[in-house]
Amino acid sequence: MSEALEPQAVAAAEYEAVRGGGAGLFDLSARGRIEVRGAEAVQFLNGLITNDVKTLAPGAWIYAALPNVQGRLLAFTRVLRASDADVFLFDTEAATRERVLQAFARFTLAGDFHVTDLTEETAQLSLQGAQSRAIIERVLGQEAAQVERMRGRVVSWHGQPLTIMCATHTSEDGFDLIGGASLIAELRPALVAAGALACGAKALEVLRVEAGVARYGVDMTETNVVLESVPDDAVSFTKGCYVGQEIIARIHWRGHVAKKLTGLLFDDERAVAPDTKVMSTDGREIGRITSAVRSPHLKRTVALAYVKYDFLAPDTSLRVGDDERTAHVAELPLVRGSWWADAAM
Repeated sequence: MSEALEPQAVAAAEYEAVRGGGAGLFDLSARGRIEVRGAEAVQFLNGLITNDVKTLAPGAWIYAALPNVQGRLLAFTRVLRASDADVFLFDTEAATRERVLQAFARFTLAGDFHVTDLTEETAQLSLQGAQSRAIIERVLGQEAAQVERMRGRVVSWHGQPLTIMCATHTSEDGFDLIGGASLIAELRPALVAAGALACGAKALEVLRVEAGVARYGVDMTETNVVLESVPDDAVSFTKGCYVGQEIIARIHWRGHVAKKLTGLLFDDERAVAPDTKVMSTDGREIGRITSAVRSPHLKRTVALAYVKYDFLAPDTSLRVGDDERTAHVAELPLVRGSWWADAAM
C-alpha cells in the first residue's frame, strides 16, 4: 500500500470498527466541559437554555440550545444533572465553549449560582459501536456497563471519579467518559487493550454525517434559528420564559420553520462541496449543502443540507449544483446503527 493511500485505508478500518459490529475510541477532549452548581442553578439555567432542567432527573441528561434574544443559535449543548440535584455538567463543542461560559458566568454574582470551566483539567473519550457496552464492562465493571441511554453516573476507577454517559455520536451504541486528564490518559490504553480501536477525525466525520449530527460552525451557526438546526427534543414548549423563547414558541405554534436541516442521498459517490446550491426540479433555489461525505455503508454520497419546508418530505427529488445531480431527501439519521436497532426492540 502506497503512502498516499495509507491515511485513507486507516480511516476505512476505523470506520469499519464502529459500523461493522466492533467499537471505536475517539478523543473528544477538545470539547468544552462546564460545571454549574448552586441552589439557584435551576432558576438561572431555565432562563437561558431551551430545555427544562427543572424536570431533569438526577443522573439523566438532555440536549439543549443556548439562544440569543432573536431565537438564533449561540450554542448546542448536552446537560447532565448529577446525583447531587444542584450540580449540572454542560458538554459543548470547542467552538461554543466560550459562549456558554460567558453566558453563564455573568450571573455568578446574582445569587447561589457558580460556574466552573473544567475543560483544561479534564479529558473526554467516546466509545462508539455495538461492542462498546461489553468493553466498558471488561474495563470499568458491571455497574458502569449498566448505565442506560440518556443517563450518566460517576463511577470509581483507580480510586478516582469518572463520569460515564450512555450516548451516541454515530447512531451506534456508545459511552462518553469524562475524568481528570491523567486518569483518561490511563483509561485510553485500557480500552484499546479490551478491544476498542483508536480512531481519528476522518472516520468520525463520515460517521457523524451519516448519523445526522450537526457541527457548530459547519452545519449550524448564529444565523440559524434554533428550530432549524437542533433535534426536537432539545426544546421544551411547556416550561417558563427564557431568552429568545417568544420567537421560538411563535415559530413552533404557527406550524413550522421556513427551512430545516435534513439529509440528502445521492445516486453516486462523486464528491459534493459545502455551500453547493440545492434546487427544486423546476430550477428554484431552495437550500444549500452544509456537509457531505462518501458513505461506505450506503455506497453513495450523503449530505446534510438546509432545505425549504415545502420540500422536506422523504424521497423528494432535488437537483444539486451546476451539473444538477439528483439527490433525494432522507430523514435523519441516514444510517440507523445499533443504537436505533436496540431502541426498537
